[in-house]
Amino acid sequence: PSLASSAAATSILKRQKQLRRKNVRFDQVTVYYFARRQGFTSVPSQGGSSLGMAQRHNSVRRYTLCEFAQEQEVNHREILREHLKEEKLHAKKMKLTKNGTVESEEADGLTLEDVSDDDIDVENVEVDDYFFLQPLPTKRRRALLRASGVHRIDAEEKQELRAIRLSREECGCDCRLYCDPEACACSQAGIKCQ
Repeated sequence: PSLASSAAATSILKRQKQLRRKNVRFDQVTVYYFARRQGFTSVPSQGGSSLGMAQRHNSVRRYTLCEFAQEQEVNHREILREHLKEEKLHAKKMKLTKNGTVESEEADGLTLEDVSDDDIDVENVEVDDYFFLQPLPTKRRRALLRASGVHRIDAEEKQELRAIRLSREECGCDCRLYCDPEACACSQAGIKCQ
């Protein structure tokens, strides 16, 4: 190639670099929805099975940033409403049982349907300040799995998760005052004495 065409190619490349913007802009949110499955990948702090999701998504939805923010607000308010209802139900049961010291058939029979939406004021709570990733109780996780079409919940996972939780309670070694590297489980594992 001649010198003139080589210079022209260089100048075109430089011009393209100058036209590039240095910032990133988002205009859309894509949400993938997955069917719920038994997890086998996490260890819930409470007993029971873990929650997971199918390997492939079953639907996709695209939002503008504004639409997504509004959708999140609606979802978070609903989660907050349910959580406040559960707290109200718990408070009613505690009142009827005098903080759990007295048995009450009325308290045993109460359900979330017994808590009126009028008793809950979600509108005056700042949703963004509320923490939404609350651990789910064992019964709730089991109900979610059943509602999602999981007919057979693998009971072996429950035992495996229990063993993992117990093993996490035991950490460190038996060293007292000083560390004997030959007897120290931490030192033998190649970590600092705990």
